[in-house]
Amino acid sequence: MQNYPHQYQVTAQATPSGDVNLSAQGVVDLPSAPPAEFDGPGDKWSPESLLVGAVADCFILTFRAIARASHFEWVALSCEAEGVLDKAAGITQFTAFHLKAILQVSAGIDSDKARRLLEKAEQHCLITNSLSAEVHLTTEIVEA
Repeated sequence: MQNYPHQYQVTAQATPSGDVNLSAQGVVDLPSAPPAEFDGPGDKWSPESLLVGAVADCFILTFRAIARASHFEWVALSCEAEGVLDKAAGITQFTAFHLKAILQVSAGIDSDKARRLLEKAEQHCLITNSLSAEVHLTTEIVEA
């Protein structure tokens, strides 16, 4: 890992109508548009869905790093994330994120340790730690 601080650059480009094109060096461009809830087409990634996706993605990547450092063997992890957008004190903002993590492990794996590592991943996710919304995690450990 590189020393801190890290910088991330993204360029957004648009015309008066149509998609917003997101680009960053070394990755495929990503078209975005408003979600259906804001009268958009609902067929593209939106800022809202990108943020919720970033929460789920960061959770899994954080778990992967923590599990590796803990020498914890696992088979697969899925994370269903829901972001709640609401008005709080007259400001539209995400007020909560609900994460449901389903971890598949081999038979005989310590499920208490698995749950502790999942909770640690939630506590150390840099995306949710950068946001003011509450995070609620539910976990399920399944033997593969």
